[in-house]
Amino acid sequence: MTTANVTLPVTSTPALTLSESAGRARKKLTSPWASLAAVILGFLWTVPTFGLALSSIRPERSIKTSGWWTFFTNPQFTLDNYRSVLGSESGINLGQSFVNSFVITIPAVLIPLGLAALAAYAFAWVDFRGRNILFVAVFALQIVPIQVTLIPLLTLFNQTGLANSFYTVWLSHSCFALPLAIYLLHNFMKEIPRELIEAARMDGAGHVQILFKVLLPLLTPALAAFGIFQFLWVWNDLLVALTFTSTPELRPLTVGLANLSGTRGTAYHLLTAGAFISIIVPVTVFLALQRYFVRGLLAGGLKG
Repeated sequence: MTTANVTLPVTSTPALTLSESAGRARKKLTSPWASLAAVILGFLWTVPTFGLALSSIRPERSIKTSGWWTFFTNPQFTLDNYRSVLGSESGINLGQSFVNSFVITIPAVLIPLGLAALAAYAFAWVDFRGRNILFVAVFALQIVPIQVTLIPLLTLFNQTGLANSFYTVWLSHSCFALPLAIYLLHNFMKEIPRELIEAARMDGAGHVQILFKVLLPLLTPALAAFGIFQFLWVWNDLLVALTFTSTPELRPLTVGLANLSGTRGTAYHLLTAGAFISIIVPVTVFLALQRYFVRGLLAGGLKG
């Protein structure tokens, strides 16, 4: 007696394709509840900023005796608060600090972007001995706290004669930003098809041409995303600026505001004007370039 081996078909749930997963995520994010939550969060973030803007243009007496919402029932308008904090006559002179913030922030964004692009290309597409070990070492530098490095860096800058200059702030911010920048740009570069690089090499392109003519145009979202992130980080920084700038001629806006709150803690009309000046630039930058920021963050998340 023989028995036949009957093989039953095995059914399994098919895995979700990339488009189906993206469709489900898009459906959840565009649901009415998600939209309602976004509106509530936006309202909670906007109201304090709006109140700060109104308080900055109200007279000193009105600020100290009533809330900002009374502006609508008893509107009083003045620009004396901004004249006081921006002018040098009052001894505050946040106008110079405002300019210093741009002088510090722009090079502190461009320097790590340029160096990180070169290093990321080397780690991604140039074969050399110890590449993986060196990349892991660079990646591990992200866990080093900034506070641990401040005193050694300050000692080094004093020994080399660079102390009390913009160079110290530029170099410090660049050193702190490079590990993350290299890691992000490396991941984006590795997702570019190898066939594209090989085709450029077949056409006689060297490393410099491949980087600047082939890869960098494709990396625009990633460069923009990190550039915006670094700009906001440096503009809002207080610790590094307070450590490496010791004269009023070099101090950025954050240090000027900290000094203002310490010496004139009850001068709310001046504090509101100075605080609004400090946030108007990063808010404008983020709102103007937010699509590039989101695109850069999501560019390497999905492939297909």
